[in-house]
Amino acid sequence: MSDNQQSITEDQWRQAKLIWEYHQMQHELRPVNVAIGLGSHDLGVAAHSAELYQAGLFPILVFTGGNSPTTAQVFPRGEAVHFREHAIDLGVPAEAILLEPNAGNTGQNITFSREVLAAAGITPTTVMLVSKPYMERRSFATARKLWPDVEILCASEPLEFDDYVKSIGDEKLVLDMLVGDLQRLIEYPKLGFAIEQEVPENVHAAYEFLIHDGFTSRLITS
Repeated sequence: MSDNQQSITEDQWRQAKLIWEYHQMQHELRPVNVAIGLGSHDLGVAAHSAELYQAGLFPILVFTGGNSPTTAQVFPRGEAVHFREHAIDLGVPAEAILLEPNAGNTGQNITFSREVLAAAGITPTTVMLVSKPYMERRSFATARKLWPDVEILCASEPLEFDDYVKSIGDEKLVLDMLVGDLQRLIEYPKLGFAIEQEVPENVHAAYEFLIHDGFTSRLITS
């Protein structure tokens, strides 16, 4: 990891921070019918979901996510299962949590969570998506495409970019993920997976800069 950390230049860091800020929706949070905690490698999603529940922002919380190549070793019983256990350890009542243990991508996170809620007799009009900080915009664009009749708010741990990178412990990996999520934001609307999001010129330039510099491990290929 030290090799990765040493490889990041000031220019690369500055460009990455532009993308980081763009990925966050800056929604003003208020009470909603339900929240959905999106599974990932980042257990901070579960911790922040617990904080928001305890702040009274929603009465029901869905954790969604199965296994993926990047999380199978860390969360062998699936992302949602481990997130649920962590939230319960942090004081969220078990009866307030619904489990969706099968989703393998963001579209399935939304679709399968909606089905779990429907099976529980819950038809929300307002939904809060709790995700990694750099995944807010993509989760919003996906949910607006797949669930257009609900109001979507996005939330994530209120971390500065530097602090988030330290929490992950691998600078290059974080930059790769920022670039990969932005590529998906650009490409997925063409495939019908998400609504289109305007990408400011300076953010797009930062994206091209980091791709040119080799931050490409999370890019999808056609």
